[in-house]
Amino acid sequence: MRKIFLPFVLYLILVYPVYSQKAKVKLGIEVLEERNFDILQGKNVGLITNPTGTDSKLKSTIDILFENERVNLVALFGPEHGVRGNVEGGEKIENYIDGKTGLPVYSLYGKNRKPTAEMLEGIDVLVYDIQDIGARSYTFISTLGLAMEAAAENNIEFVVLDRPNPLCGNRVEGNIVEDSLRSFIGKYPVPYVYGLTCGELAKFINGENLLGNGLKCKLTVVPMQNWTREMTFGETGLLWIPPSPHIPTWETSFYYVMTGILGELRNALSIGVGYTLPFKTIAAEWIDAEEFARKMNEKKLIGMIFRPIHYTPYYAFGKGKHLNGVQIHITDFKNAELMNVQFIAMEVLHELYREKNLFELATPNQRRAFDRAVGSTFIREMLNTSWKFEKIKYFLDKDVKKFREISEKYFLYK
Repeated sequence: MRKIFLPFVLYLILVYPVYSQKAKVKLGIEVLEERNFDILQGKNVGLITNPTGTDSKLKSTIDILFENERVNLVALFGPEHGVRGNVEGGEKIENYIDGKTGLPVYSLYGKNRKPTAEMLEGIDVLVYDIQDIGARSYTFISTLGLAMEAAAENNIEFVVLDRPNPLCGNRVEGNIVEDSLRSFIGKYPVPYVYGLTCGELAKFINGENLLGNGLKCKLTVVPMQNWTREMTFGETGLLWIPPSPHIPTWETSFYYVMTGILGELRNALSIGVGYTLPFKTIAAEWIDAEEFARKMNEKKLIGMIFRPIHYTPYYAFGKGKHLNGVQIHITDFKNAELMNVQFIAMEVLHELYREKNLFELATPNQRRAFDRAVGSTFIREMLNTSWKFEKIKYFLDKDVKKFREISEKYFLYK
């Protein structure tokens, strides 16, 4: 009996509090539920969501709306990875019927990336509830803007159920994407790290007249309660649901900013995608891991340490091959400068291996993807000439102050 009792006591002391603690932050869907879905009553509702659309107890927003007699949910809309999250990144999705609810699911990552008039027929209000990661190249924010545009074109109300920016609301990094490089991974003129929640970003897109043909949609944001701008996701008390397969933890959002642009050069090196550490490594067969780690640590970058690592990816770049490089460890999530890391790493790799030009190892399409992700050709052109981070730092920083000033008027939280 004693042997059984002691482990149970340890469970109550160590484990149970973790699972029983109440979230500090109340999500937009929970605020709406407390309001008895007032803004949805008597209307036909279309829901844009994915597996991250849940309340703090992990009940799906789909189920919350579908089961409530005050709400008439009539259609679902799925972004990249699909409504149920069962589609690989970049894979096109067809329309289908949701097995659980019997509702039609319209794909926003296939033939159409914006809801069509046919999809919206009979719908009075579109509701958006998706957790993004605070980085411009993550496609959900493009889906958000295009759906707002469709709502405006079809005289449909648009509601955003707000969620935290996992990077916090004070962090802004990177240049604004140039008009010539607008794409689905950079549709709106915002820095790479934009420091807004999805609700605030929707207000920015609407308020700055960024919808097609100068339209504005009938936008309502249901704000969170108890979220403040300095909070990372880890401080919200909420449980993390991967918004895509390679963002398994909230911390991965930070690493995505550190290596995601570099990762567009898919034939050049590994950033941990295909292994157990997505976005947390920089590695290739030809790298001396110990030397690379030493050189990166000599840069004394705030809030991070670089550890030598050796691994064999299960898929993607380097599948079945022995790769060497660094694993990035963030030690200070508040003060680490994220976006710069990949460009400093490129400088160090050129210093160590001048015969290895990362841009030449990549394909033309991958170089183009790099430009689209960073939002300019200048970064690649300057690096390919000088391989010095100091030559591009001013360019990465040039839009930050002005964007902060413009975006502040759309803040919903202090």
